[in-house]
Formats: sequence, C-alpha cells, structure tokens
Amino acid sequence: MKKSLIALAVLGAIAGAAQAQSSVTIYGIVDTGVTYTNKALNTTTGQTGSKFAVNSGIVQGSRLGFKGVEDLGGGLKAVFQLEAGFNNDTGALQGDKGATDLFRRKSVVGLSSDAFGTVLLGRQTDIFDDVSQWTSVQDFGGVTGAVGHNLDRLEGTRTQNSIRYNTTNLSGFTASAIYGFGETAGQTTSGQSFGFGGQYANGPLGLYAAYYQSKKGATPSDVSLTNGTVFTAGNAGDTALKVFGLGASYQVGPARLYGNWSRVKQPLATASGATAANPTPLGTFGIGSINNNKADIFELGTNYSLTAPLHLLASVQYSKLTFVDANSAKGKLTQFNLGTDYFLSKRTDLYAFASYLRAKNAINPGVEGDTTGSNNNQTAVTVGIRHKF
Repeated sequence: MKKSLIALAVLGAIAGAAQAQSSVTIYGIVDTGVTYTNKALNTTTGQTGSKFAVNSGIVQGSRLGFKGVEDLGGGLKAVFQLEAGFNNDTGALQGDKGATDLFRRKSVVGLSSDAFGTVLLGRQTDIFDDVSQWTSVQDFGGVTGAVGHNLDRLEGTRTQNSIRYNTTNLSGFTASAIYGFGETAGQTTSGQSFGFGGQYANGPLGLYAAYYQSKKGATPSDVSLTNGTVFTAGNAGDTALKVFGLGASYQVGPARLYGNWSRVKQPLATASGATAANPTPLGTFGIGSINNNKADIFELGTNYSLTAPLHLLASVQYSKLTFVDANSAKGKLTQFNLGTDYFLSKRTDLYAFASYLRAKNAINPGVEGDTTGSNNNQTAVTVGIRHKF
C-alpha cells in the first residue's frame, strides 16, 4: 500500500513538472473606431463626398491568437504561434487573399534557445514588422499606411512558405533573416523572397536597418501589395519588389522622437499610357501602383506623455514617387497627423486622430483607403477604442 502511494506521488510530481514545462496562451486585440472622411470616392457614381464608417483595426489589427512554449531541456524550447485576423465591424475573417485565410496573421512553429536564437517555419512577417515600434505605426497604426507604410512593409506584410532566423539579444543588438520558398518545380526563383536586418535598443535609443526583396511568381511567397497579379510584365523569377529602410528613435524625458526613411523599387512597374498632353499618372500605391517604379518615404514624429495615461501624438509622412511614364512629373504625397491616446488601464485605451493627406501629380490613396482621385486633398477624423486580452 505504501509502495502504491509512493508510486502515485512520484507520477503526480512528474505529471505536474511536465505540465509546468509546457504552456499555451490565448490572447487577442479588439480595435474599432468611427471615422469621418471628406472627399471619399463613390465608386458607383464616380463622385466624391463625405463618409462616416465604423472601421476595425485602426491602430492594431483585431485578432485572436494562440502561442505556446514547451521546455525541452538544456535551454532548448519548442514554440508555436497561430494568429487569426478579423474585422470587428462585421465579424468576418480578414485576409490578404480573402476570408478563407484563417491564421493569415501568423502561423509558425519552431525551436528557440538562449544560445543560438530562434528558428521559425510557416507564414510570418520579417524584421520590418518588428522595427515598426520605432515608427508612427506604433502610435497611429493603419492611419499612416496608405501614404507609404503599406508599401515599405512597416505595416507588417507577411511572407508565406518561409523560414526565419532571429539571433539572441547581444548587448541590445538583435538581427534577423527570412527566406520565402516560391515552391515552383524547376523554377527556384519563381515567387522567391528574402530579407535581413538588425535593430539596436539601448536605454532611450533605438536604431534599425533592414532590406527585403521578392520575385514575381504565379503563387508568390511574398503576399505584398505589389507582388502578384498587379504586375503583368516580366517573367516568373524577375525581381518585383526591393525595400530598404533606416530609422531611429530617442526618448527625451516624456517625449519619444523618431524619424525614418525607406526606398521602395518596383522594377516590373509598367507605363500607364500618360502623354505630354495628359501627364497625370494613374496611381500611387496598392492595386493602382502599376506605374510607380520608385518611392522614397520619409517620416518624423513624436509621442509625448503629458501624464502617465495621456499621450499626445504627432507625425508627418512625405512620399516622393517616380513613375515609369517619361512624361509624368514626380508624384508627392504629404500627410500630417495629430492625435491623443488615453489609457484607461494597461489593456484598454481610447484614441482620437485627425489627419490631412495632400497629393500632387498623383492619385490620393485616401487616409484610410477611401481614395479621392488625382491631386485631391483629404481630411479624416477617427475616434476609437482598443482592448487587449
């Protein structure tokens, strides 16, 4: 009897230890706001007018996620993360290629060690998403996306069929590399992508430099706004997108100051048919960006903590666009943003933003995707709430 009790106690201790070595966390974000936009284009009538909308994922995409870790011993751990995006205003799944992508935000599994770093396999972002913490994406989220961050990957574009390696923290410096497989038989470069970069965080200072490149393919590894059916020119394996970025952030008392620059090249961009008599280009970013072959994107901003819960926000983005059309003038997009963010708790905050986006020799893509047409200006005001769990 005593032996049985001892055996049961030992088995219970082993089971408890095994359970303690493995953990799964359920987490999520629900972010929704009401937005007023002037000069929004009505695609049915072709006219522009004022628009009110309830939008999901304004600062951060609404999501539901699962992440886990198992201690394998000797400092080695197995890790996984699954993250689904959804539109809180409609309840629908949110996806780059449609609502069928359940874990579109992230779907990875891998190994991690304090000695060699982390290796992850699956659908995931590259280091550009990590360094967005040093940019306006941290404060304004998607509000600054259309003017350039959707194009330079700071909004967190995913690479599927990929393998990513992250180094350990080396006195504040971390580096990362990613490779996306095109998975086309006999054509290794078709749909292929790769990127690398590093960031340095030491006290109030943050610095980063990163590069990413992807190639055209029938089913491109990189699910970006520019590498897919948008390009009809070129052949599978031709370079479709190149992105290079530099940025810095510095905390001065209650104020965080930041600035960055990105250069984006789209070698397969095709001419829009512009002429000397009608030089206005057809598009800038997104689906209309077939004739934008180079963009330089600059940004300055600040986050000032007026009190512990109340933050005052400001930023400006300037994008200079070069088009394939020889007769097209260089396009310019300039966006000014002011905002406040009030934290009711560590997990719930209220925010309000006002943005003004001006376009010259380019189509205005709209502050939150409601394009206005060529050379127009647009103002957008948003009030929202975000809850993390």
